[in-house]
Amino acid sequence: MTWLIPAAYVAFFVICLRRFGVRRPQLRDYAPRTRGALISVIIPARNEAQNIEACVRSVLATAYEPIEVVVVDDRSTDDTAAIVERVATSPEARGRVRLVRGAELPAGWFGKPWAVVQGYRVSRGELLLFIDADTKHTPELVPRAVGALEMERVHLVSLLARQEMVTFWERLVQPHVFLALASRVGDLRRVNRTRIPWEAIAAGQFILTTRAAYERVGTHEAVKHTVAEDVALAQGYVRHGLDIFLLHAVEYATTRMYHGLGEIIEGWSKNLALGVPLMMPPVPLLRRAAPYLMWLPSLVWVAPPVLWALYGWSWALAAVIVSLIIWVAVYWAEGAPVGYALLYPLGAVMVAYIMIRSAWRGSRKVEWRGRVYKEAG
Repeated sequence: MTWLIPAAYVAFFVICLRRFGVRRPQLRDYAPRTRGALISVIIPARNEAQNIEACVRSVLATAYEPIEVVVVDDRSTDDTAAIVERVATSPEARGRVRLVRGAELPAGWFGKPWAVVQGYRVSRGELLLFIDADTKHTPELVPRAVGALEMERVHLVSLLARQEMVTFWERLVQPHVFLALASRVGDLRRVNRTRIPWEAIAAGQFILTTRAAYERVGTHEAVKHTVAEDVALAQGYVRHGLDIFLLHAVEYATTRMYHGLGEIIEGWSKNLALGVPLMMPPVPLLRRAAPYLMWLPSLVWVAPPVLWALYGWSWALAAVIVSLIIWVAVYWAEGAPVGYALLYPLGAVMVAYIMIRSAWRGSRKVEWRGRVYKEAG
């Protein structure tokens, strides 16, 4: 009966890959709107000297008019503010870029929500677009996002960008995290217009919303206490009876979330333990246990090669072969060299470590961009 084990692996892997591989709806299916209401593009930036110029210039190159760009320098210790000031005086800016020097972080706030709120308070747009400083846009991105917002008649549109991976550890680890998240989220069509708050998500790298809807849910002040502010904000929209809509936009937006292993560990440690419970049914015991259990699926990838190496079991070898095929497909889909699939057990071990580290720290100690948050909220 040992054949049942590899058969179960095949079934499990097919389900995971199917959920990972379904990439609908697509932003390219929406006609661009090049003119309309003023859009205020709000970019929170803390120590983003290596990213901010490319980000702002890509926004300024948009085919949509009119826009204003509000960059909130969240008390950076690098040259972020100076770079924004230089871009603001360039010919292509044409008075559309404004630098806001952020105030000191109040008690009970995480940094990003606080920076975003400061940008919102000085913005003038009927539409608000929140983006991360590590994103880059093509000229059609904003016009097509506005087209989706109007055509679908929703209150919030969020986009999933193409993930840039440069270093060894980025290419090895990031696809594992993306597969884990995709296995939870699945087909975006199930998320869109949901009326179940814990099923709602958004990608903080790109959130387009009407000002009226944003104010109705209480702005980012309503999610000031969480590092997973994008998920919490989307769930706030659903609780207020507002519609959210997510799309894949890999042709139009790119982002490099983390640079190297250190940022990968710190970044995902910050996000996972506090974000995963929000995506679980509101059962207190389940939400408390989720951070401590989320690493267990990694054993699916690690156990077969270890058991095959130790005992030579044929079912373990079969599971390894199936796993390898799956990871070739995953790395190919993510645009990483498929040769990294040979190291998939190492990637799984690293993700398990990050998840355990994240659960251990929880909200007791969240570190990011030179700040330490303790027992936020």
